[in-house]
Amino acid sequence: QVQLVESGGGLVQPGGSLRLSCAASGSIASILYMGWYRQAPGKQRELVAASVSGGNTNYADSVKGRFTISRDNAKSTWYLQMNSLKPEDTAVYYCNARAWHSGVRDYWGQGTQVTVSS
Repeated sequence: QVQLVESGGGLVQPGGSLRLSCAASGSIASILYMGWYRQAPGKQRELVAASVSGGNTNYADSVKGRFTISRDNAKSTWYLQMNSLKPEDTAVYYCNARAWHSGVRDYWGQGTQVTVSS
């Protein structure tokens, strides 16, 4: 069992920055993958950034060069640093952890609203 708590969302002007945090608890050692997704009103949820075992990272084309995913192992927390924010980045952002217990299971944070507007 893994529990995820998100924080860091809010209102920011275009060109500004935010850092989202996702704190994990429970069976941390079972986590295989961590990522960030977002969902804007009327749109499907999409993958924004992901980090997998081995240190590889992937980013959506729309955020490459602007967003960075990272992890603080000591605190079992991972982050999404978002720079040069655009209005089209406005969405609810969700952290995700994929873990192995008796099989693969996905865990989700509660979501945090990011609004980019002047």
